[in-house]
Formats: sequence, structure tokens, C-alpha cells
Amino acid sequence: MRAPIGDFDNARPAADCLDELTEPVAAAVRAWSGDIPVEQLLYVDTDPAIADTAAFVEHHGADLLDTSANCVVVAGKRGGEQTLAACVVLSRTRADVNGAVRRQLGARKVSFAPMDTATGATGMEYGGITPIGLPADWPLLVDSAVVDTEWVLVGSGRRRGKLIVPGKTFAGLPGAVVLEDLGTA
Repeated sequence: MRAPIGDFDNARPAADCLDELTEPVAAAVRAWSGDIPVEQLLYVDTDPAIADTAAFVEHHGADLLDTSANCVVVAGKRGGEQTLAACVVLSRTRADVNGAVRRQLGARKVSFAPMDTATGATGMEYGGITPIGLPADWPLLVDSAVVDTEWVLVGSGRRRGKLIVPGKTFAGLPGAVVLEDLGTA
């Protein structure tokens, strides 16, 4: 099947590709419920050697610059307590860690989680972390621009492969809070 965005001829329902996903992502797809039918979660195989945004967009289509999202893991600290959370913003923006994220988490300080922390806590590969399959008790901060995008390309839990899902999917994920201006230029 042809993907709704990008230049991918190999789009398949993610439910048919569970072996290509990390266990937390596969488990989330297997247990899927909600307003978006599981059939609309698509998997595309991609080469991790061209994962850099410029090379990826050149190879798979310029429209992906406006329809791709990044999921980053952050650690908020306040009074000796640490809270892990995830932020989803369009790839052409950055998460406003020191403003919107800090306020939403009620943290004194927020920083990007170290790679070992992010991969260990999510069960996903660095560079492929996706909001689908994150720990259910985590805050998931989603930029409203992501939700307003018809189709969004995100990681699949691995560096190889991506998911393409309707943008409104992210608003219905466990712990999701949609924020205006979470992503900054």
C-alpha cells in the first residue's frame, strides 16, 4: 500500500508488523482502543543510515519536513523528585523545555533525559522513541500543531522503521496533554 505522506511504497498496518516494533510499541498496538482505528496506524520500513532529517526528507519526500514529529524524553526536577515525561513536537520545531514543559510539569528544572535513562525507561531505541507505547503513567505533552496535522510520521520504537498515524491520534494516548506553542522555531 502507498503511504498517505512521503514517498513510501511499503506502508502496512502496524498490527501486521509487530515483529518490526519494540515490545512496548507492539504491546500498545495489540491493545489498541480508542477513536482512531488500529488499521490507521501504519508502519513503513526505513533505512537507519539515512535517518538524518535532511537525508531522510531528500530520499522520502519534501512534505515530510512539515508532517514529521519528534518524541523526546525529558526529566523534570523539583525538591529532589524527578519526573520523566515525553514531548511530541513537529520536526521543524524544538520543545520549549525551559518554558512550556517546565510549567506543565511544575518542575524547577527540566532537561533532556540522558540516553541510557530514555532508552531504559521506554524500552525503545535512541533515535526511534515514539509516544505510542510509552509508560502509561508518564505525562505526554503534545504540541497542538502535531494534533492538527492530518498524517504524522514518528518513530517506531526502533531506528529502523517509522509509524505514520493521524495527528489526532496523539491527543488520545495515555497521559496526553495538548499544549499550544509547545514547539518553538
